[in-house]
Amino acid sequence: MAITSNMRINSERLWDSLMEMAKIGPGIAGGNNRQTLTDEDAEGRRLFERWCKEAGLSMGIDRMGTMFARREGSDPDALPVYVGSHLDTQPTGGKYDGVLGVLGGLEIIRQLNDMKVTTRHPIVVVNFTNEEGTRFAPAMVASGVFAGMHTLEWAYDRTDAEGKRLGDELQRVGYLGEEEVGARKMHAFFELHIEQGPILENEGKDIGVVTHGQGLKWLEVTLIGKESHTGSTPMPMRVNAGLGMARMTELVNEIALSHAPHAVGAIGHCDVYPNSRNIIPGKTVFTVDFRHPEKDVITDMETRFRAGAKEIADGIGLQMSIEEVGGFDPVAFDENCVTAVRNAAERLGYSHRDLVSGAGHDACWINRVAPTAMVMCPCVDGLSHNEAEEISPEWAAAGTNVLFHAVVETAGIVD
Repeated sequence: MAITSNMRINSERLWDSLMEMAKIGPGIAGGNNRQTLTDEDAEGRRLFERWCKEAGLSMGIDRMGTMFARREGSDPDALPVYVGSHLDTQPTGGKYDGVLGVLGGLEIIRQLNDMKVTTRHPIVVVNFTNEEGTRFAPAMVASGVFAGMHTLEWAYDRTDAEGKRLGDELQRVGYLGEEEVGARKMHAFFELHIEQGPILENEGKDIGVVTHGQGLKWLEVTLIGKESHTGSTPMPMRVNAGLGMARMTELVNEIALSHAPHAVGAIGHCDVYPNSRNIIPGKTVFTVDFRHPEKDVITDMETRFRAGAKEIADGIGLQMSIEEVGGFDPVAFDENCVTAVRNAAERLGYSHRDLVSGAGHDACWINRVAPTAMVMCPCVDGLSHNEAEEISPEWAAAGTNVLFHAVVETAGIVD
């Protein structure tokens, strides 16, 4: 039995599920605040777990709290096809970032159940822990442990702003599983995600076929100057850590622009001390984010920033330290999985184009241990990591239909 173009998911059921999940951890401006391993995240996990059990799936949980909901295939020896993303959000996150990928995976199972279709390979829907990294840095921690990029002990020791350990919070919310992280073997992995950029909407494309993921480098910079009165300290005698941060912000921008059009760079998070209106900052701590699909370019941007930042700090009289706090190399996704996504879009009659993902995703780590690809759908104005993040039901359906076809074709339908 071959998969055909008339096989499509239940778009209303998918949208209803998205809206139901969005009720958990509501933000203050229409989005969500469901940060990882909070009570709200635990509530969202329990809802997902209930839905999975209602769909006849068995649930496994590993020692990083990642959830694996399995639908059996006809061949008990066949490796499963995995599909999913994450349910945690930014503090001011949208309703779709990550969530669409998890609930789109669940909708695949529901639709297969409705159609009474059996696949040869089992299908497993995944919810990875702490993809966002906003509470426990860095991002994609659980998938990173799964892929062997981090140790379990290192991950457990990540702390939030209140000093709470990730490992302790996993136990507190009841999602510290017993399964060894990374023990599962995958036939393939597919992740559906909103684009988090403006290209698909601007070009009127339904689907992004993700061929590569940008690499990134996160640097945390600490500048130490001298606190002094803003009104009585002569300008030539100031050692202004805020001025150093401002000049380095411009440096980051210049470096990224020099590698146009694919390079990006910005200073995202910053803390200024003592953060008083009449005290010249004596200390600043901020993060630099450089991204590009080529590793050599990322290396060049980092090298130039370190040299330029030293020149700026020395010129002002600042002490400076730079620590790498996150990063991963550029990703080239599996050609066969990418082709399955592209063929699915064409079979279903959706307009599509190849994309390089500008953001990090769990798929970027899983690609190291299994054949992997991503599907993307548009989002309004390219806006994400913002409560105003929005997609249409039609975009959600198109992305999930392509995901359905790519996953089921890879899993194989039993006649």
